[in-house]
Amino acid sequence: MGVLFAVLAGLCWGIGEVCARSVLHTGKVGPFMAVAIRSSIALPLIWGAYLVASKLAPEGAGKGLGALTSKEWTLLIVGSGLVAGACAMIFFYISISLGEVSRMKPIAFTLAPAVAVVLGAMFLGEPLTGRKVLALVLVVSGVLLFASSGSHGVKKAEPIVNESSD
Repeated sequence: MGVLFAVLAGLCWGIGEVCARSVLHTGKVGPFMAVAIRSSIALPLIWGAYLVASKLAPEGAGKGLGALTSKEWTLLIVGSGLVAGACAMIFFYISISLGEVSRMKPIAFTLAPAVAVVLGAMFLGEPLTGRKVLALVLVVSGVLLFASSGSHGVKKAEPIVNESSD
């Protein structure tokens, strides 16, 4: 079931980034405004989903905060909120405003799990098997290939929806 939701997330992110790049490359909006709009739309929906889940699955997806320690608060706020939620999104939107989403997305979204595997092994005691090491080598090789290939002079994308003049 987890894989299904990961696939759905990937599909949603892929669609979202293509739409965002289409708008960013018009030059009418910058990456910070695009992130602000995305976050403003997402936040009420996320809170609504949490409230529904807290009624339907209070011990699962809708579980509340409980008694978090100051270390856990710091990890959640700084690591997840500031680093992943804000900085990563801002950096990613800047990247797609400057380059092709077909290059930027694979670079960003391939490095993320690679970093998670390494940090999971270092700080969470997750096993770093030979299979994972091989996968990391392949992933990082692919990122290097993506980062070093393609056109360096990126032309502006046409918007997905063409405006008609009346």
